[in-house]
Amino acid sequence: MGKTVTLSVKNVPVAVANRLKERAARNNRSLQGELQSILEEAGHVTTLGDLALLAKRLGIKGTSGESVRMIREDRDDPSR
Repeated sequence: MGKTVTLSVKNVPVAVANRLKERAARNNRSLQGELQSILEEAGHVTTLGDLALLAKRLGIKGTSGESVRMIREDRDDPSR
């Protein structure tokens, strides 16, 4: 692991802290581990490749040009 920094969050409402502790327990992590996981996920940059893999995993299929057609239909809809 590379360099790290220490972060501090102040004035967290008790209800939020309790929900985070519950979430950590559900994920078999310490509160610290859960917070690190949340921060890593929030700091992750989603690439087109990531989205393509997600679409493939979910079984989403599209035909070439389908999105262009849908955008044009929406744009040209007289009721909008």
